[in-house]
Amino acid sequence: MPRIAIVRKDLCNPAACGNLCAKLCPVNMRGEDCIVIEEGKKAHIDEVLCIGCGICANRCPFGAIEIINLPEELDKPIHAFGMNGFHLYKLPVPFFGKVTGIVGRNGIGKSTAVKILAGLLKPNLGSDKPVGFDKLVDFFKGSEAQKFFEAVHEGKIKVAYKPQQVELIAKKFKGTVKELLKKVDERGKFDVVVDALDLSVVLDRDISKVSGGELQRVAIAAVVLKDANFYVFDEPSSYLDIKQRIRVARFIRSLVDDDTAVLVVEHDLLVLDYMTDLLYIMYGNSGAYGVVSQPKSARAGLNTYLSGFIREENMRFRDKPVKFSSRPPVKKNEGQELVSWAGVEKKLGDFSLSAREGSVFLNETLGVVGENGIGKTTFVKILAEKIKPDKGEVKGNVKVAYKPQYLVVESDLLVSDFLKDCVKKYENQLVHPLEIERLLLKPLNSLSGGELQRVFIAKCLSQEADLYLLDEPSAYLDIEQRLAFCRVIHEVAEHRKCSILVVDHDLMFIDYLSDRLLVFDGVPAKKGVAKGPFSMEDGMNLFLRDVDITLRRDVESQRPRINKPGSRLDREQKASGKLYYS
Repeated sequence: MPRIAIVRKDLCNPAACGNLCAKLCPVNMRGEDCIVIEEGKKAHIDEVLCIGCGICANRCPFGAIEIINLPEELDKPIHAFGMNGFHLYKLPVPFFGKVTGIVGRNGIGKSTAVKILAGLLKPNLGSDKPVGFDKLVDFFKGSEAQKFFEAVHEGKIKVAYKPQQVELIAKKFKGTVKELLKKVDERGKFDVVVDALDLSVVLDRDISKVSGGELQRVAIAAVVLKDANFYVFDEPSSYLDIKQRIRVARFIRSLVDDDTAVLVVEHDLLVLDYMTDLLYIMYGNSGAYGVVSQPKSARAGLNTYLSGFIREENMRFRDKPVKFSSRPPVKKNEGQELVSWAGVEKKLGDFSLSAREGSVFLNETLGVVGENGIGKTTFVKILAEKIKPDKGEVKGNVKVAYKPQYLVVESDLLVSDFLKDCVKKYENQLVHPLEIERLLLKPLNSLSGGELQRVFIAKCLSQEADLYLLDEPSAYLDIEQRLAFCRVIHEVAEHRKCSILVVDHDLMFIDYLSDRLLVFDGVPAKKGVAKGPFSMEDGMNLFLRDVDITLRRDVESQRPRINKPGSRLDREQKASGKLYYS
Protein backbone atom coordinates (compact mmCIF):
# COMPACT_ATOMS: atom_id res chain seq x y z
CA MET A 1 0.00 0.00 0.00
CA PRO A 2 1.47 3.42 -0.97
CA ARG A 3 2.16 5.64 2.00
CA ILE A 4 3.20 9.26 2.52
CA ALA A 5 4.61 10.87 5.64
CA ILE A 6 3.86 14.56 6.14
CA VAL A 7 5.89 16.76 8.46
CA ARG A 8 4.37 20.22 8.88
CA LYS A 9 7.47 22.36 9.17
CA ASP A 10 5.66 25.28 10.80
CA LEU A 11 4.54 23.03 13.68
CA CYS A 12 7.56 20.75 14.10
CA ASN A 13 9.65 21.84 17.13
CA PRO A 14 12.33 19.25 18.01
CA ALA A 15 13.98 21.52 20.59
CA ALA A 16 10.75 21.66 22.60
CA CYS A 17 9.83 17.96 22.42
CA GLY A 18 13.32 16.46 22.74
CA ASN A 19 13.12 14.55 19.42
CA LEU A 20 10.25 12.46 20.77
CA CYS A 21 9.19 11.03 17.38
CA ALA A 22 12.69 9.69 16.64
CA LYS A 23 13.00 8.17 20.13
CA LEU A 24 9.65 6.34 19.89
CA CYS A 25 9.94 5.09 16.29
CA PRO A 26 10.09 1.22 16.25
CA VAL A 27 12.21 1.27 13.06
CA ASN A 28 14.73 3.61 14.72
CA MET A 29 14.81 1.29 17.75
CA ARG A 30 16.03 -1.61 15.61
CA GLY A 31 18.93 0.51 14.33
CA GLU A 32 17.60 1.97 11.07
CA ASP A 33 17.21 5.68 10.34
CA CYS A 34 13.48 6.06 9.63
CA ILE A 35 13.12 9.39 11.48
CA VAL A 36 16.18 11.61 11.42
CA ILE A 37 16.47 15.04 13.06
CA GLU A 38 19.65 16.92 12.31
CA GLU A 39 20.66 19.63 14.77
CA GLY A 40 18.73 22.84 14.19
CA LYS A 41 16.45 21.22 11.58
CA LYS A 42 13.02 19.63 11.40
CA ALA A 43 12.15 15.94 11.48
CA HIS A 44 12.67 13.95 8.27
CA ILE A 45 10.79 10.64 7.77
CA ASP A 46 11.94 8.02 5.26
CA GLU A 47 8.67 6.88 3.60
CA VAL A 48 10.31 3.64 2.36
CA LEU A 49 11.38 2.57 5.85
CA CYS A 50 8.18 3.80 7.54
CA ILE A 51 5.92 0.89 8.57
CA GLY A 52 2.84 3.07 9.15
CA CYS A 53 2.50 2.33 12.85
CA GLY A 54 1.36 5.92 13.56
CA ILE A 55 3.20 6.19 16.88
CA CYS A 56 5.08 9.34 15.84
CA ALA A 57 1.89 11.02 14.62
CA ASN A 58 -0.08 10.12 17.74
CA ARG A 59 2.63 11.15 20.21
CA CYS A 60 3.84 14.36 18.54
CA PRO A 61 2.81 17.09 21.05
CA PHE A 62 2.46 19.67 18.27
CA GLY A 63 0.44 17.63 15.77
CA ALA A 64 3.19 18.13 13.20
CA ILE A 65 3.24 14.58 11.74
CA GLU A 66 0.73 12.69 9.62
CA ILE A 67 1.22 9.17 8.26
CA ILE A 68 -1.28 8.55 5.46
CA ASN A 69 -2.00 5.25 3.77
CA LEU A 70 -3.18 5.90 0.22
CA PRO A 71 -5.37 3.85 -2.12
CA GLU A 72 -3.38 1.46 -4.36
CA GLU A 73 -4.13 3.48 -7.51
CA LEU A 74 -2.32 6.52 -6.09
CA ASP A 75 1.10 5.04 -6.62
CA LYS A 76 3.01 7.97 -8.07
CA PRO A 77 2.28 11.69 -7.66
CA ILE A 78 2.32 14.30 -10.41
CA HIS A 79 4.23 16.60 -8.11
CA ALA A 80 5.64 16.46 -4.58
CA PHE A 81 7.07 19.28 -2.49
CA GLY A 82 9.88 17.25 -1.02
CA MET A 83 9.92 13.87 0.72
CA ASN A 84 7.64 14.91 3.60
CA GLY A 85 5.75 17.67 1.80
CA PHE A 86 2.47 17.96 -0.10
CA HIS A 87 1.75 15.41 -2.87
CA LEU A 88 -0.54 16.03 -5.86
CA TYR A 89 -2.15 13.09 -7.69
CA LYS A 90 -3.71 13.38 -11.17
CA LEU A 91 -4.44 16.60 -13.08
CA PRO A 92 -7.54 18.39 -14.33
CA VAL A 93 -7.53 18.77 -18.11
CA PRO A 94 -9.33 21.62 -19.91
CA PHE A 95 -11.91 21.05 -22.63
CA PHE A 96 -12.04 23.36 -25.63
CA GLY A 97 -15.40 25.03 -26.11
CA LYS A 98 -16.13 24.62 -22.38
CA VAL A 99 -15.61 26.45 -19.10
CA THR A 100 -14.20 23.85 -16.71
CA GLY A 101 -14.23 24.40 -12.95
CA ILE A 102 -12.27 23.02 -10.01
CA VAL A 103 -13.85 22.77 -6.57
CA GLY A 104 -12.15 21.81 -3.33
CA ARG A 105 -10.85 23.18 -0.06
CA ASN A 106 -7.70 25.24 0.48
CA GLY A 107 -4.42 23.34 0.71
CA ILE A 108 -5.68 20.51 -1.49
CA GLY A 109 -3.55 21.40 -4.55
CA LYS A 110 -5.88 23.44 -6.78
CA SER A 111 -3.40 26.25 -7.37
CA THR A 112 -0.54 23.74 -7.77
CA ALA A 113 -2.53 21.90 -10.46
CA VAL A 114 -3.38 25.03 -12.47
CA LYS A 115 0.19 26.32 -12.22
CA ILE A 116 1.39 23.04 -13.78
CA LEU A 117 -1.16 23.42 -16.59
CA ALA A 118 -0.16 27.07 -17.07
CA GLY A 119 3.52 26.10 -17.34
CA LEU A 120 4.50 28.07 -14.23
CA LEU A 121 5.46 24.94 -12.27
CA LYS A 122 7.31 22.00 -13.79
CA PRO A 123 6.10 18.70 -12.29
CA ASN A 124 8.67 16.37 -10.74
CA LEU A 125 6.60 13.12 -10.63
CA GLY A 126 7.59 12.72 -6.98
CA SER A 127 11.36 13.04 -7.55
CA ASP A 128 13.67 15.78 -6.31
CA LYS A 129 13.83 17.70 -9.61
CA PRO A 130 11.51 18.63 -12.52
CA VAL A 131 11.18 16.05 -15.28
CA GLY A 132 11.59 16.68 -19.01
CA PHE A 133 8.86 16.69 -21.65
CA ASP A 134 9.45 13.09 -22.74
CA LYS A 135 9.05 11.68 -19.23
CA LEU A 136 5.95 13.80 -18.66
CA VAL A 137 4.29 12.57 -21.86
CA ASP A 138 5.24 8.99 -21.04
CA PHE A 139 3.69 9.36 -17.56
CA PHE A 140 0.37 10.49 -19.08
CA LYS A 141 0.50 8.11 -22.04
CA GLY A 142 -2.94 7.31 -23.45
CA SER A 143 -4.74 10.06 -21.49
CA GLU A 144 -6.19 13.48 -22.33
CA ALA A 145 -3.33 15.02 -20.34
CA GLN A 146 -0.84 13.57 -22.85
CA LYS A 147 -2.66 15.32 -25.71
CA PHE A 148 -2.73 18.56 -23.73
CA PHE A 149 1.00 18.66 -22.95
CA GLU A 150 1.87 17.69 -26.52
CA ALA A 151 -0.27 20.56 -27.83
CA VAL A 152 1.40 23.00 -25.43
CA HIS A 153 4.85 21.73 -26.48
CA GLU A 154 3.97 22.20 -30.16
CA GLY A 155 2.68 25.74 -29.57
CA LYS A 156 -0.93 24.86 -30.40
CA ILE A 157 -2.07 25.88 -26.91
CA LYS A 158 -1.09 29.29 -25.54
CA VAL A 159 -1.87 29.87 -21.87
CA ALA A 160 -2.84 33.07 -20.02
CA TYR A 161 -3.05 32.78 -16.23
CA LYS A 162 -4.64 34.97 -13.54
CA PRO A 163 -3.08 34.15 -10.16
CA GLN A 164 -4.94 33.95 -6.89
CA GLN A 165 -2.98 36.78 -5.26
CA VAL A 166 -3.92 39.79 -7.40
CA GLU A 167 -2.45 42.16 -4.79
CA LEU A 168 1.01 41.23 -6.11
CA ILE A 169 0.28 43.18 -9.31
CA ALA A 170 0.85 46.49 -7.52
CA LYS A 171 4.27 45.26 -6.35
CA LYS A 172 5.39 44.19 -9.83
CA PHE A 173 3.99 47.03 -11.96
CA LYS A 174 4.25 50.81 -11.56
CA GLY A 175 1.92 53.12 -13.45
CA THR A 176 -1.77 53.60 -14.22
CA VAL A 177 -4.38 50.93 -14.95
CA LYS A 178 -4.55 52.14 -18.55
CA GLU A 179 -0.78 51.83 -18.98
CA LEU A 180 -0.82 48.28 -17.64
CA LEU A 181 -3.71 47.12 -19.85
CA LYS A 182 -2.34 48.82 -22.96
CA LYS A 183 1.02 47.16 -22.36
CA VAL A 184 -0.46 43.63 -22.29
CA ASP A 185 -3.10 44.12 -25.02
CA GLU A 186 -2.05 41.61 -27.68
CA ARG A 187 -5.53 41.19 -29.16
CA GLY A 188 -6.53 44.81 -29.76
CA LYS A 189 -9.58 44.36 -27.51
CA PHE A 190 -8.79 47.09 -24.97
CA ASP A 191 -12.06 49.05 -25.33
CA VAL A 192 -14.24 45.92 -25.42
CA VAL A 193 -12.70 44.39 -22.29
CA VAL A 194 -12.64 47.68 -20.33
CA ASP A 195 -16.36 48.16 -21.06
CA ALA A 196 -17.25 44.54 -20.23
CA LEU A 197 -15.53 44.71 -16.83
CA ASP A 198 -16.63 48.29 -16.02
CA LEU A 199 -13.07 49.63 -15.67
CA SER A 200 -13.36 53.00 -17.41
CA VAL A 201 -13.57 54.95 -14.13
CA VAL A 202 -10.22 53.61 -12.88
CA LEU A 203 -8.15 53.78 -16.10
CA ASP A 204 -6.24 56.88 -15.04
CA ARG A 205 -5.76 55.73 -11.46
CA ASP A 206 -2.35 54.52 -10.28
CA ILE A 207 -2.33 50.73 -9.92
CA SER A 208 -1.26 51.11 -6.27
CA LYS A 209 -4.41 53.15 -5.49
CA VAL A 210 -7.14 50.81 -6.76
CA SER A 211 -9.30 48.76 -4.37
CA GLY A 212 -9.22 44.97 -4.08
CA GLY A 213 -12.33 44.53 -6.24
CA GLU A 214 -11.02 46.89 -8.89
CA LEU A 215 -7.63 45.15 -8.87
CA GLN A 216 -9.34 41.78 -9.36
CA ARG A 217 -11.13 43.06 -12.48
CA VAL A 218 -7.91 44.66 -13.76
CA ALA A 219 -6.14 41.29 -13.35
CA ILE A 220 -8.92 39.50 -15.26
CA ALA A 221 -8.74 42.11 -18.02
CA ALA A 222 -4.95 41.80 -18.27
CA VAL A 223 -5.23 38.03 -18.74
CA VAL A 224 -7.99 38.21 -21.35
CA LEU A 225 -6.11 40.82 -23.41
CA LYS A 226 -3.27 38.37 -23.98
CA ASP A 227 -3.20 36.36 -27.20
CA ALA A 228 -4.10 32.92 -25.82
CA ASN A 229 -6.57 30.11 -26.36
CA PHE A 230 -6.47 28.66 -22.85
CA TYR A 231 -7.39 31.05 -20.01
CA VAL A 232 -6.90 30.09 -16.35
CA PHE A 233 -8.59 32.06 -13.55
CA ASP A 234 -7.65 31.26 -9.95
CA GLU A 235 -10.40 32.63 -7.66
CA PRO A 236 -11.77 35.40 -9.92
CA SER A 237 -14.59 36.45 -7.56
CA SER A 238 -12.43 37.36 -4.54
CA TYR A 239 -13.02 40.99 -3.39
CA LEU A 240 -16.02 41.34 -5.74
CA ASP A 241 -19.59 42.07 -4.65
CA ILE A 242 -22.47 39.93 -5.90
CA LYS A 243 -23.32 42.14 -8.87
CA GLN A 244 -19.67 42.20 -9.98
CA ARG A 245 -19.38 38.41 -9.56
CA ILE A 246 -22.31 37.85 -11.91
CA ARG A 247 -20.86 40.30 -14.43
CA VAL A 248 -17.44 38.62 -14.33
CA ALA A 249 -19.02 35.15 -14.59
CA ARG A 250 -20.92 36.18 -17.72
CA PHE A 251 -17.76 37.68 -19.18
CA ILE A 252 -15.72 34.52 -18.52
CA ARG A 253 -18.44 32.40 -20.13
CA SER A 254 -18.30 34.62 -23.22
CA LEU A 255 -14.62 33.76 -23.80
CA VAL A 256 -15.13 30.14 -24.86
CA ASP A 257 -15.55 28.90 -28.42
CA ASP A 258 -14.50 25.79 -30.31
CA ASP A 259 -10.87 26.96 -30.26
CA THR A 260 -10.75 28.36 -26.71
CA ALA A 261 -10.80 26.70 -23.28
CA VAL A 262 -11.25 28.22 -19.82
CA LEU A 263 -10.35 26.73 -16.43
CA VAL A 264 -11.66 28.32 -13.20
CA VAL A 265 -10.88 27.74 -9.50
CA GLU A 266 -13.63 29.25 -7.35
CA HIS A 267 -15.09 29.02 -3.81
CA ASP A 268 -18.44 30.73 -4.49
CA LEU A 269 -20.52 27.69 -5.48
CA LEU A 270 -23.40 29.71 -6.91
CA VAL A 271 -21.06 31.61 -9.25
CA LEU A 272 -19.01 28.49 -10.05
CA ASP A 273 -22.18 26.65 -11.08
CA TYR A 274 -23.30 29.62 -13.20
CA MET A 275 -20.08 30.01 -15.18
CA THR A 276 -18.96 26.38 -15.71
CA ASP A 277 -19.99 23.50 -17.96
CA LEU A 278 -17.80 20.79 -16.41
CA LEU A 279 -16.34 20.32 -12.95
CA TYR A 280 -13.45 18.52 -11.27
CA ILE A 281 -13.66 17.75 -7.55
CA MET A 282 -10.41 17.79 -5.61
CA TYR A 283 -10.24 15.85 -2.35
CA GLY A 284 -7.60 14.50 0.02
CA ASN A 285 -5.98 15.87 3.16
CA SER A 286 -5.38 19.61 3.33
CA GLY A 287 -1.64 20.33 3.34
CA ALA A 288 -0.80 16.64 2.85
CA TYR A 289 -2.11 15.38 -0.49
CA GLY A 290 -4.72 16.16 -3.13
CA VAL A 291 -6.46 14.00 -5.73
CA VAL A 292 -8.32 15.17 -8.85
CA SER A 293 -11.57 13.33 -9.64
CA GLN A 294 -12.94 12.47 -13.06
CA PRO A 295 -14.83 15.38 -14.67
CA LYS A 296 -18.59 15.71 -14.25
CA SER A 297 -21.20 18.12 -15.52
CA ALA A 298 -21.28 21.26 -13.36
CA ARG A 299 -24.65 20.39 -11.85
CA ALA A 300 -23.77 16.76 -11.07
CA GLY A 301 -20.31 17.76 -9.81
CA LEU A 302 -21.59 20.31 -7.34
CA ASN A 303 -24.33 18.01 -6.09
CA THR A 304 -21.69 15.30 -5.59
CA TYR A 305 -19.47 17.78 -3.77
CA LEU A 306 -22.29 18.82 -1.43
CA SER A 307 -23.12 15.15 -0.78
CA GLY A 308 -19.50 14.53 0.31
CA PHE A 309 -19.30 11.21 -1.54
CA ILE A 310 -17.95 10.40 -5.03
CA ARG A 311 -19.80 7.20 -5.85
CA GLU A 312 -17.76 6.24 -8.94
CA GLU A 313 -14.50 6.42 -6.98
CA ASN A 314 -16.00 5.11 -3.70
CA MET A 315 -14.55 8.12 -1.93
CA ARG A 316 -16.17 9.87 1.04
CA PHE A 317 -14.51 13.18 1.91
CA ARG A 318 -17.09 14.68 4.30
CA ASP A 319 -19.01 13.06 7.17
CA LYS A 320 -22.37 14.64 6.38
CA PRO A 321 -24.01 15.99 3.22
CA VAL A 322 -24.97 19.67 3.00
CA LYS A 323 -28.75 20.02 2.78
CA PHE A 324 -30.70 23.09 1.69
CA SER A 325 -34.34 23.83 2.42
CA SER A 326 -36.72 23.28 -0.50
CA ARG A 327 -38.66 26.42 0.36
CA PRO A 328 -37.95 29.78 2.02
CA PRO A 329 -38.30 30.04 5.79
CA VAL A 330 -41.92 30.33 6.87
CA LYS A 331 -42.79 33.85 7.93
CA LYS A 332 -42.62 33.99 11.70
CA ASN A 333 -44.76 36.18 13.86
CA GLU A 334 -42.71 39.16 14.86
CA GLY A 335 -40.82 38.26 18.00
CA GLN A 336 -39.20 40.36 20.66
CA GLU A 337 -37.15 43.25 19.29
CA LEU A 338 -33.53 43.08 20.36
CA VAL A 339 -32.28 46.17 18.50
CA SER A 340 -34.23 48.70 16.44
CA TRP A 341 -33.41 51.83 14.44
CA ALA A 342 -35.36 54.71 12.94
CA GLY A 343 -34.34 57.54 10.62
CA VAL A 344 -30.62 56.81 10.91
CA GLU A 345 -28.42 58.98 8.69
CA LYS A 346 -24.64 59.20 8.37
CA LYS A 347 -22.44 61.24 6.05
CA LEU A 348 -18.80 60.27 5.38
CA GLY A 349 -17.16 62.63 2.92
CA ASP A 350 -19.19 62.51 -0.31
CA PHE A 351 -21.04 59.37 0.78
CA SER A 352 -24.36 59.40 2.63
CA LEU A 353 -26.16 56.50 4.31
CA SER A 354 -29.78 56.35 5.42
CA ALA A 355 -31.55 53.54 7.24
CA ARG A 356 -35.31 53.56 7.55
CA GLU A 357 -37.19 51.86 10.35
CA GLY A 358 -36.06 48.33 11.11
CA SER A 359 -35.15 45.90 13.84
CA VAL A 360 -33.35 42.69 14.69
CA PHE A 361 -35.47 40.14 16.54
CA LEU A 362 -34.30 38.01 19.41
CA ASN A 363 -32.96 34.61 18.30
CA GLU A 364 -32.65 35.22 14.54
CA THR A 365 -29.89 35.27 11.93
CA LEU A 366 -30.13 38.33 9.71
CA GLY A 367 -28.36 38.32 6.34
CA VAL A 368 -27.15 41.59 4.81
CA VAL A 369 -26.61 42.01 1.05
CA GLY A 370 -25.66 44.85 -1.30
CA GLU A 371 -22.91 46.14 -3.57
CA ASN A 372 -19.48 47.25 -2.40
CA GLY A 373 -19.26 50.86 -1.25
CA ILE A 374 -22.94 51.16 -0.43
CA GLY A 375 -22.86 51.49 3.36
CA LYS A 376 -23.16 47.97 4.76
CA THR A 377 -19.98 48.23 6.85
CA THR A 378 -20.87 51.76 7.97
CA PHE A 379 -24.26 50.56 9.20
CA VAL A 380 -22.72 47.60 11.04
CA LYS A 381 -20.26 49.97 12.74
CA ILE A 382 -23.20 52.08 13.89
CA LEU A 383 -24.85 49.00 15.42
CA ALA A 384 -21.51 48.09 17.03
CA GLU A 385 -21.25 51.67 18.40
CA LYS A 386 -17.91 52.15 16.63
CA ILE A 387 -19.30 55.30 14.98
CA LYS A 388 -22.33 57.46 15.82
CA PRO A 389 -25.12 58.39 13.40
CA ASP A 390 -25.60 62.06 12.45
CA LYS A 391 -29.37 61.67 12.78
CA GLY A 392 -31.78 59.10 14.18
CA GLU A 393 -31.05 56.56 16.85
CA VAL A 394 -30.45 52.90 17.55
CA LYS A 395 -32.48 51.51 20.45
CA GLY A 396 -31.64 48.48 22.52
CA ASN A 397 -29.48 48.04 25.58
CA VAL A 398 -27.58 44.94 24.44
CA LYS A 399 -24.09 43.50 24.53
CA VAL A 400 -22.55 43.44 21.05
CA ALA A 401 -19.64 41.39 19.67
CA TYR A 402 -18.18 42.61 16.37
CA LYS A 403 -15.90 41.06 13.75
CA PRO A 404 -14.77 43.81 11.35
CA GLN A 405 -14.40 43.45 7.59
CA TYR A 406 -10.69 44.27 7.50
CA LEU A 407 -8.42 42.32 9.85
CA VAL A 408 -5.18 44.17 10.45
CA VAL A 409 -2.82 42.55 12.98
CA GLU A 410 0.70 43.59 13.90
CA SER A 411 0.90 41.79 17.23
CA ASP A 412 3.07 38.69 17.68
CA LEU A 413 0.73 37.45 20.40
CA LEU A 414 0.17 33.71 20.14
CA VAL A 415 -3.26 32.57 18.93
CA SER A 416 -3.62 30.48 22.11
CA ASP A 417 -3.30 33.66 24.21
CA PHE A 418 -5.59 35.68 21.92
CA LEU A 419 -8.25 32.94 22.14
CA LYS A 420 -7.65 31.97 25.75
CA ASP A 421 -11.33 32.17 26.79
CA CYS A 422 -12.48 30.53 23.55
CA VAL A 423 -10.22 27.50 24.03
CA LYS A 424 -11.35 27.17 27.64
CA LYS A 425 -15.11 27.46 27.04
CA TYR A 426 -15.83 26.54 23.43
CA GLU A 427 -13.39 23.85 22.34
CA ASN A 428 -16.11 21.69 20.75
CA GLN A 429 -18.38 24.49 19.56
CA LEU A 430 -15.75 26.77 17.97
CA VAL A 431 -12.13 25.54 18.14
CA HIS A 432 -12.65 22.11 16.50
CA PRO A 433 -15.19 23.10 13.81
CA LEU A 434 -13.17 26.16 12.74
CA GLU A 435 -9.91 24.11 12.75
CA ILE A 436 -8.12 26.39 15.16
CA GLU A 437 -6.02 23.70 16.91
CA ARG A 438 -3.07 23.84 14.50
CA LEU A 439 -2.96 27.62 14.78
CA LEU A 440 -2.74 27.90 18.56
CA LEU A 441 1.06 28.11 18.74
CA LYS A 442 1.38 30.55 15.84
CA PRO A 443 1.81 34.33 16.30
CA LEU A 444 -1.15 36.37 15.02
CA ASN A 445 1.03 38.34 12.60
CA SER A 446 2.18 35.13 10.88
CA LEU A 447 -1.31 33.91 9.91
CA SER A 448 -2.66 33.79 6.37
CA GLY A 449 -5.87 35.60 5.42
CA GLY A 450 -8.03 32.50 5.90
CA GLU A 451 -6.38 31.57 9.20
CA LEU A 452 -6.80 35.10 10.54
CA GLN A 453 -10.45 35.12 9.47
CA ARG A 454 -11.20 31.91 11.39
CA VAL A 455 -9.37 33.18 14.48
CA PHE A 456 -11.35 36.44 14.51
CA ILE A 457 -14.64 34.61 13.93
CA ALA A 458 -13.83 32.41 16.94
CA LYS A 459 -12.86 35.47 19.00
CA CYS A 460 -16.13 37.23 18.17
CA LEU A 461 -18.37 34.21 18.81
CA SER A 462 -16.59 33.32 22.07
CA GLN A 463 -17.63 36.61 23.67
CA GLU A 464 -20.72 36.88 25.85
CA ALA A 465 -23.14 38.94 23.74
CA ASP A 466 -26.77 39.36 22.74
CA LEU A 467 -25.97 40.42 19.17
CA TYR A 468 -23.06 39.16 17.04
CA LEU A 469 -22.06 41.28 14.03
CA LEU A 470 -19.89 39.56 11.41
CA ASP A 471 -18.75 41.61 8.41
CA GLU A 472 -17.77 39.43 5.40
CA PRO A 473 -16.83 36.29 7.37
CA SER A 474 -16.50 34.16 4.20
CA ALA A 475 -13.60 36.24 2.82
CA TYR A 476 -10.49 34.04 2.33
CA LEU A 477 -12.36 30.93 3.53
CA ASP A 478 -12.59 27.86 1.32
CA ILE A 479 -15.85 26.03 0.71
CA GLU A 480 -15.48 23.55 3.56
CA GLN A 481 -14.62 26.34 5.97
CA ARG A 482 -17.69 28.33 4.85
CA LEU A 483 -19.88 25.30 5.43
CA ALA A 484 -18.27 24.75 8.85
CA PHE A 485 -18.96 28.40 9.70
CA CYS A 486 -22.63 27.94 8.75
CA ARG A 487 -22.91 24.94 11.08
CA VAL A 488 -21.25 26.94 13.87
CA ILE A 489 -23.67 29.84 13.39
CA HIS A 490 -26.69 27.53 13.49
CA GLU A 491 -25.40 25.91 16.69
CA VAL A 492 -24.58 29.22 18.38
CA ALA A 493 -27.99 30.64 17.52
CA GLU A 494 -29.78 27.53 18.77
CA HIS A 495 -27.93 27.10 22.08
CA ARG A 496 -27.37 30.72 23.15
CA LYS A 497 -30.72 32.20 22.08
CA CYS A 498 -28.88 35.21 20.65
CA SER A 499 -29.13 37.15 17.39
CA ILE A 500 -26.55 37.16 14.59
CA LEU A 501 -26.09 39.61 11.72
CA VAL A 502 -23.95 38.49 8.77
CA VAL A 503 -22.79 40.71 5.89
CA ASP A 504 -21.51 38.73 2.91
CA HIS A 505 -21.26 38.52 -0.89
CA ASP A 506 -21.61 34.73 -1.21
CA LEU A 507 -25.32 34.43 -2.03
CA MET A 508 -25.53 30.67 -1.43
CA PHE A 509 -23.87 31.23 1.95
CA ILE A 510 -26.43 33.96 2.83
CA ASP A 511 -29.30 31.76 1.60
CA TYR A 512 -28.12 28.87 3.77
CA LEU A 513 -27.70 31.01 6.91
CA SER A 514 -30.42 33.61 7.06
CA ASP A 515 -33.89 33.86 8.58
CA ARG A 516 -34.48 37.37 7.19
CA LEU A 517 -32.67 39.79 4.87
CA LEU A 518 -31.54 43.42 5.09
CA VAL A 519 -31.02 44.86 1.59
CA PHE A 520 -28.79 47.84 0.73
CA ASP A 521 -29.59 49.86 -2.38
CA GLY A 522 -28.23 53.07 -3.92
CA VAL A 523 -25.15 54.27 -5.81
CA PRO A 524 -21.72 52.93 -4.71
CA ALA A 525 -19.47 55.56 -3.07
CA LYS A 526 -22.28 58.14 -3.23
CA LYS A 527 -25.48 57.01 -1.54
CA GLY A 528 -26.68 53.96 0.34
CA VAL A 529 -30.15 53.10 1.64
CA ALA A 530 -30.82 50.24 4.07
CA LYS A 531 -34.17 48.58 3.34
CA GLY A 532 -35.92 46.04 5.53
CA PRO A 533 -35.34 43.62 7.12
CA PHE A 534 -37.62 41.53 4.92
CA SER A 535 -38.63 37.89 4.82
CA MET A 536 -36.11 35.91 2.77
CA GLU A 537 -38.52 35.70 -0.15
CA ASP A 538 -39.34 39.42 -0.24
CA GLY A 539 -35.76 40.50 0.43
CA MET A 540 -34.26 38.23 -2.20
CA ASN A 541 -36.86 39.29 -4.78
CA LEU A 542 -35.94 42.93 -4.16
CA PHE A 543 -32.21 42.27 -4.32
CA LEU A 544 -32.26 39.92 -7.34
CA ARG A 545 -34.32 42.43 -9.31
CA ASP A 546 -31.43 44.89 -8.99
CA VAL A 547 -28.80 42.24 -9.83
CA ASP A 548 -30.98 41.10 -12.78
CA ILE A 549 -30.90 37.38 -12.10
CA THR A 550 -33.41 34.75 -11.03
CA LEU A 551 -32.79 31.71 -8.82
CA ARG A 552 -34.29 28.25 -9.01
CA ARG A 553 -33.86 25.28 -6.69
CA ASP A 554 -31.91 22.25 -7.84
CA VAL A 555 -34.25 19.27 -7.88
CA GLU A 556 -31.74 16.94 -6.20
CA SER A 557 -29.89 19.07 -3.63
CA GLN A 558 -32.35 22.01 -3.29
CA ARG A 559 -29.41 24.41 -3.55
CA PRO A 560 -30.05 27.73 -5.32
CA ARG A 561 -28.99 27.96 -8.97
CA ILE A 562 -28.91 30.96 -11.29
CA ASN A 563 -31.12 30.68 -14.35
CA LYS A 564 -29.58 31.42 -17.72
CA PRO A 565 -30.60 34.90 -18.90
CA GLY A 566 -33.61 34.68 -21.22
CA SER A 567 -34.26 31.01 -20.46
CA ARG A 568 -37.84 29.78 -20.02
CA LEU A 569 -37.54 29.69 -16.22
CA ASP A 570 -35.88 33.11 -16.16
CA ARG A 571 -38.71 34.64 -18.20
CA GLU A 572 -41.44 32.89 -16.21
CA GLN A 573 -40.04 33.88 -12.83
CA LYS A 574 -39.55 37.51 -13.88
CA ALA A 575 -43.11 37.60 -15.22
CA SER A 576 -44.50 36.22 -11.95
CA GLY A 577 -42.29 38.44 -9.77
CA LYS A 578 -40.88 35.39 -7.97
CA LEU A 579 -37.17 35.75 -8.66
CA TYR A 580 -36.03 33.78 -5.60
CA TYR A 581 -37.87 30.48 -6.11
CA SER A 582 -39.54 28.86 -9.09
